[in-house]
Amino acid sequence: MTGTMRAIVIERAGGPEVLEIRDDWPRPTAEEGRVLIRVMAFGLNRGELFTRLGYSPTVSFPRVLGIECAGIVEAAPGTEFEPGQAVIATTGGMGRAYDGGYAEFTSVPAAHVHAVETSLSWTQLAATPEIFHTAWGALVPALGLQAGQTLLIRGGSSAVGLVAANYATAMGAKVLSTTRSTAKESLLKKFGAEKVVIETDEIAPTVKDIFPDGVDAVFDLVGTKVLEDSFACVRLGGTLCMAGLLGGEWTITDFVPGAVIPSTTKFTYFSSSATPMPTDALQAYLNGLEAGSYRMPLDRVFAFEDVQEAHAYMESNAASGKIVLSVA
Repeated sequence: MTGTMRAIVIERAGGPEVLEIRDDWPRPTAEEGRVLIRVMAFGLNRGELFTRLGYSPTVSFPRVLGIECAGIVEAAPGTEFEPGQAVIATTGGMGRAYDGGYAEFTSVPAAHVHAVETSLSWTQLAATPEIFHTAWGALVPALGLQAGQTLLIRGGSSAVGLVAANYATAMGAKVLSTTRSTAKESLLKKFGAEKVVIETDEIAPTVKDIFPDGVDAVFDLVGTKVLEDSFACVRLGGTLCMAGLLGGEWTITDFVPGAVIPSTTKFTYFSSSATPMPTDALQAYLNGLEAGSYRMPLDRVFAFEDVQEAHAYMESNAASGKIVLSVA
């Protein structure tokens, strides 16, 4: 095997045109404690869009983006993984601290790799890791969602929002989701939302019309831009988990916690990089996808060579689910 590979490299911040396919990028080698993966497919994430635009100051260029992938173990010295195993990898610095999944090969610390058994195609498998990780992490360890509780998902038509609605419904929760597009209302209901609210950045009055005391939990993927309004949607003693920045704003100017967070209401944050995903939870989700218990969140598959078009599609917000690139 040669010492180079095809990779999608970004040398500077900018539009989709800065994503350059290189045939001569150094192929990672096997290292103790890391898993060398032959990438078969990978999903796109908005965090990679923000990095491409130059909004990730800790990321230096040149860089191969990609915080997740699905593929085959090539080598894994000093780990429990065996060559030939099907695996997914997610977060742990992928595409940020070191080169990620936008390539034919990537090397990932073993703690962030999961061996899976599935009949799903590579592109279907690649549609699941990061969005399930985020949905599971927000709903289970962060919000502690229980059957019978009410959940508001802001940013419900995003890939994570759709999976969260689907997963929460299966847990027995009642789900209210938001979207900016009336054309996506039926999609949200297919993924489990009982009610859909058109997002206006000020939805608390509408939510209170449906649930006068507020909802038990809010999963906020829009972020700081609507945080105060999200708190107004939560019942006293309820919980708000923020896990996204779809609104595009990173900070809150003149934030005064006592004026924004209602008394006894809890505020938490979920980061997939900081909270490992249990392999058994992922495997159970994949089994559910195979059995039809969950809906497949895949929207569209692009060829490796069409990465610029794929990023433009992601940036347009036209997708109704996960965007995946096939490497094989």
